[in-house]
Amino acid sequence: MAMSEKPSGVPDNSTNIPSLDEASHRDTALNGHYGHDVEKNEERPRKMSRLGGPKDIGISDSDADSAASVGQQVQNESGDRIKYRTCSWQKTAALLFSEYICLAIMSFPYSYSVLGLVPGLILTIVIAAVVLYTSLIVWEFCCRHPEIRDVCDLGQMLYYGWTWVWYGTAAMFLLNNTFIQGLHVLTGAEYLNTMTGGAVCTVGFSAVMAVVSFVCSLPRTFNTLSKLATVSAIFTFISVILAAIFAGIMDHPKGYNTGGPDGTLVGEPTVLVVAKAGTPFIAGMNAFLNISYTFIGQITIPSFIAEMKEPKDFPKALWAVTIAEIIVFSLVGGIVYAYTGTQYNTAPAFGSLGDELYLKIAFSFMIPTLIFLGVLYASVSARFIFFRIFDNESPHKKDHTVVGWSTWAGILAATWVVAFIVAEVIPFFSDLLSLMSSLFDSFFGFIFWGTAYMRMRSADYGPGWIMKRGIRSIGGFALNVFIILVGCYMLTAGTYATVQNIINNYHAGKVGGVFTCKSNAL
Repeated sequence: MAMSEKPSGVPDNSTNIPSLDEASHRDTALNGHYGHDVEKNEERPRKMSRLGGPKDIGISDSDADSAASVGQQVQNESGDRIKYRTCSWQKTAALLFSEYICLAIMSFPYSYSVLGLVPGLILTIVIAAVVLYTSLIVWEFCCRHPEIRDVCDLGQMLYYGWTWVWYGTAAMFLLNNTFIQGLHVLTGAEYLNTMTGGAVCTVGFSAVMAVVSFVCSLPRTFNTLSKLATVSAIFTFISVILAAIFAGIMDHPKGYNTGGPDGTLVGEPTVLVVAKAGTPFIAGMNAFLNISYTFIGQITIPSFIAEMKEPKDFPKALWAVTIAEIIVFSLVGGIVYAYTGTQYNTAPAFGSLGDELYLKIAFSFMIPTLIFLGVLYASVSARFIFFRIFDNESPHKKDHTVVGWSTWAGILAATWVVAFIVAEVIPFFSDLLSLMSSLFDSFFGFIFWGTAYMRMRSADYGPGWIMKRGIRSIGGFALNVFIILVGCYMLTAGTYATVQNIINNYHAGKVGGVFTCKSNAL
C-alpha cells in the first residue's frame, strides 16, 4: 500500500472526520451551546459527546445512540456464520487475565531487588492504579465511538483524523505485538531446553514453539479464544503460587554460597527494604520499565471492546483483573524475593529455585501462557490486517470461505515467521523488549490516554472546560498532564537507559550469537 493512499476502512481526514472545531459547532446546533439546557436556562454537562468521527457510521451523539449502534452491529451479524460481537464481560475478563497474569510476574523479584521491597510494592500499586484509570478512559472513548475496531482507529480519531497518525500507530501496534510473539517463541525454547537438558538445538525448539503457537492462533473470534485464555490464566496462577511456595520451603536458592562468576553469590539471601545507596539510574529505570511493561496492556482493550456484546460491562472485567494483579504480583514478587534475596534471584525467578524438581514443576504449569499470550497478540495483529482487507459486507469476513480462512491463516503464518526470526536474530532480546516498551508503552500506556481525557472533556464542556467544574476539572487536567509527562519520561529516559544497557552488555561480552544451538535453559 502506498503511503499516499488511504488505508482500507480508515476515514479520510479531509472528508469524513471533522476537526474538533467542527464537532463543537455540531454540538452547538444540537444544544444551543456547550453544556447548556436552553429550556431551563441552566448549565448542565454534555454527557458522552463524540469528538466528531466518521459521518457514515450512522451514530449520533447520545449514550442511547451509542448503545443502539452496538445493538445494530449485533443485529447485523445475526445471520452471519462468523459472529464477532459475542463476548460477555466474563469472557473479556478471561482475555485480560491471560494477558496480565503471565510469565512477566516472575521478573518482579528482580525489580524489587533493585528498587527495594517497599518502594517496589508502592510502585506496583501506583502503576496498577494509573493503568486502571487510563483503561477506564479507553473504555469511555470506545463507548462514545462504537465503530472503533482497534487502537489504530482510536489513535487517528484522537489526533484529529490525521492519516499519518493511523500509519504511525499501526507501525507501533504491529511491532509491539510481533516482538511479544517473539518473546514467547524465545521463552518457549527456554522452557523446552530446561525440561530436556538441551536435547535439541535451540533454533529447533524455537521453530517447534512457533508452529504450535500458529496452530493455536487459528480461531477467528475472541469468544473462542476466551476458552483458551481461561485455561492459560488458571495454569499461570498455579505456576506462580507454586514458585512462591517452593521458594519458601527450599533449603537454599540456586547458586547458594558458590561465589558465582563475579563473586557475589555468597552469604544468606539479602533483602533490601529500600534501594541500595548508589544504585545506578540505568538499573533503576529498567526495573521501573519491567513493572510497567507487565501492567500496561491498554493496546488490546479497543480490540476486546469491539467484540463485546455489552461494552458498558467492561469495567467489571477491568476491576476484577486489577484487584487480582495487585494481590498476585505483590505477594508472589515479595515472597520469592524474600527467600532468594538480592544476590540469588534471576529473571524469570524460576531460575532462582534451588531444587531442580521444584523448578521444573513450577515452570511446567506456565506452558499454557507461554503459548497463549503470543497467540493472543498474534490474533490481535491478524484481526487488524484482516479487517482492512475485507470490509463488513464481505462474505470472507462473515462466513467460512476458502479465501477468508486462507487469508487469515496466511496473515498469522507471516506474523509467526517474523516472530521466529526476531527471537533468533536479536541476541539482546530482553533489552530490546525494554526498548520497545519505552518506545511504545509510553504512548499506549500513558500519552494517548491523557490526551483522550482532554479531548473528551473538551467535547463535553467546550472551550475553557478546565475551569468549568472547578477543582474537579483542574484536578483532572493536572492528573492527565502528569500521565502524559510520565509517558514522555519513559520515551526519553527509558529509551536512554535501555540503549545504554545494551551498550554495557556488549562491552561486558554478555551478548550471544544469532540462530545459535547453544542452550538457553534456566
